[in-house]
Order: sequence, then structure tokens, then C-alpha cells
Amino acid sequence: MFIPNILIAGASDKAELLRNLYARLYVTDSGRAAIQCLKSRKIDTVISRWELFDIGGGKFLKSIVEAKPGIPTLAIIKAGDYVQEVAARSSGVSAVLTDDVDDDHFHSIVCQLVNILETSPPDGTECEIEGMKYTVVNT
Repeated sequence: MFIPNILIAGASDKAELLRNLYARLYVTDSGRAAIQCLKSRKIDTVISRWELFDIGGGKFLKSIVEAKPGIPTLAIIKAGDYVQEVAARSSGVSAVLTDDVDDDHFHSIVCQLVNILETSPPDGTECEIEGMKYTVVNT
């Protein structure tokens, strides 16, 4: 069974909303750590804040779109920042959401982007968040 690998850069708050997905989550705080993750793992989808503290101006996502145009990408922009929104939409990312997006809507968009069902992973599924592995046990 296919289990997608999702890289989440600079958005650990959003990663918590995806814990119940049947996917492996790799969460980083910085663009540099995200780049290392891309080099060492096969990543199927990238979710990132447009502005990372160490790589600004959407450069991280722009480089992904340019280097690997087949990977679905989601940009999280600051709500009300129309300059960011125009830049993100014109960069070629797959989807753009504001940082104040409703949790359920965010979850639904990610599921569509990754092409997975919006269900909990089965018991025994191995997951990883911030380099810490755990096994899902539904209660």
C-alpha cells in the first residue's frame, strides 16, 4: 500500500492537523532542514510557509517547483498579504492557502493534493514527526 511522504516546512502548527492522515510527515522549522530532508528522503508532497525564517521571498517553494515540477506543493501565505498571494500563485505552486485557513478546509485541501482519503491511519502504522518515529494506536 502506498504511504505518501509529506514534507512540512515552517508550519509545525499545521502538521498537527494532519496527524490522522495515512502518510509519513516530516516536519522542519527551517528551509535548510527541509532541503536536507528532500536530499535524503523521497518526498511526494511539500507544504511550506511562503516566508521561512531562513529562506525568504518564497525561494524555497520556487526552487522546488523549478527543480521538481511534478511534486504537489502547497504555499501557506500570510492572511491579507496580497503581494505574497500574487507571488505564490504566479510561482507555479499547486495550491495557496492563508495561514488563518479553517482547520477542516486545510485538512481537506491537503488530502486532495496528496490524493489520499480523509481517514485515520490503521493501527500499527509507523509515522514520523520531527524525526521522532511512532506507531499509531487508535483509541
